[in-house]
Amino acid sequence: MADALDLDAYLERLRWSGPLRNDLETLAGLQRAHMRAIPFENLDVLLGRKPRLDLPALQRKLVGERRGGYCFEHVTLFAAVLERLGFQPRRHAARVVLFVPATSAPRTHAFLSVTLDQGRFVVDPGFGALSPSMPVPLLDPGTTAPEDVSHWMARDGGRWVLRVRADGKPAVDAWVSALDDEHPVDYELANHYTATHPDSPFVNRLMLRALTDGGRVTLMNRDATVWGADGPRATRLADRQALRALLAEHFGFDLPEVETLRIPAIPEWT
Repeated sequence: MADALDLDAYLERLRWSGPLRNDLETLAGLQRAHMRAIPFENLDVLLGRKPRLDLPALQRKLVGERRGGYCFEHVTLFAAVLERLGFQPRRHAARVVLFVPATSAPRTHAFLSVTLDQGRFVVDPGFGALSPSMPVPLLDPGTTAPEDVSHWMARDGGRWVLRVRADGKPAVDAWVSALDDEHPVDYELANHYTATHPDSPFVNRLMLRALTDGGRVTLMNRDATVWGADGPRATRLADRQALRALLAEHFGFDLPEVETLRIPAIPEWT
């Protein structure tokens, strides 16, 4: 798949001028740049268009059209980039446990792991507002993690848990995974469920996140939060036109179709 990658166009999208070595510095720098340049969004799902995971479609959307996407799109594109550069990423799936127990959560989150001289790292650029911006060492720190660490991996029997501590709030379990290897066909199956099943949160709610020069912007349905030098500023979108304006201002693209967007979680927008 990596053979079909237009690496130059991807690096231009990221404004990347750093090294392209097979090492931790390059991996960490590319992950930060990828997340800064390519936002998280599920607009296509709400527009009734199941995201495609073939590399030409991903390049057209995330690179050429300067759009964003959700985990399957981010991970598939980023894995192809890493493979082109000589890394050997392994594809995995996880159960998101932020709001439900693992027994009720399907394996619908995609992420990677990469083994380097320094050890094995989890690479998760597509988890939205709680995505780690750096590779996370696959090491269990025990009962506590250092106060300056926002993301870390913890053992739970035969599974690994991504723990997240953000915005001064207590740590939460984000997802759990046995770190089984996944294949592109596995992602296709999970992507179909995520984009089409009536119980999927991506079918029912609007979820956006972008990194900006001054901080970040998140949107859940109509509730937007803009983090800047003065801290967070919360606003509530008045209508779909306000959503389109938010995309143009903070996410770097204009999508006229959002003015007819149907969102089950917003009754007045259905």
